[in-house]
Order: sequence, then C-alpha cells, then structure tokens
Amino acid sequence: MAKTKTARIVDTSNKQIITMPPVAGIDDVNSAPLAKPSASASPINLQAEISRRAYEIYEQRGGEPGHEREDWLRAEREILARYNQQQRA
Repeated sequence: MAKTKTARIVDTSNKQIITMPPVAGIDDVNSAPLAKPSASASPINLQAEISRRAYEIYEQRGGEPGHEREDWLRAEREILARYNQQQRA
C-alpha cells in the first residue's frame, strides 16, 4: 500500500522580503561619460552612495512606497553629477 502524502504548512509570516530598485539600463543613465579618476582621487563606492541618497529621497517623500525606481534614478543622477564635478576640479 502506498503512503499518502500530507500537505506541509510553512509559516512565512516572519520572513522579510527586501527589494532593491533595478539597476538603471543604458538608456536611463546620463549620457555623459564618467571622468577618469585622477591619482589624488579617493576611491568611493558609488552604489553605496547612490543607495544612501535614494533612501534620503524616500524619507523626504514621507516614506511612501511605489517610487523606488524614480528615487534610485534621481539619486544616481545627483551622485554621478557630483562625482564628475569633483573629477573635473
């Protein structure tokens, strides 16, 4: 006689799902190329900087969900523009 399979109940109530905004595609990024870093430039983690700024923008909007992509793209433009200005100076 074959064993009868019983359904398993999995408690997913304590699992946290974290989503990151997608990385901008080639069409979403400012068309200006990044300046080559000079010898005196300190290395920075652009993705971490963009992530921090995107979160600041999210908080300034009052934490309303649904605008993650716009926040990320705005932060990306701001950080890359600042980085390019510093490299030209």
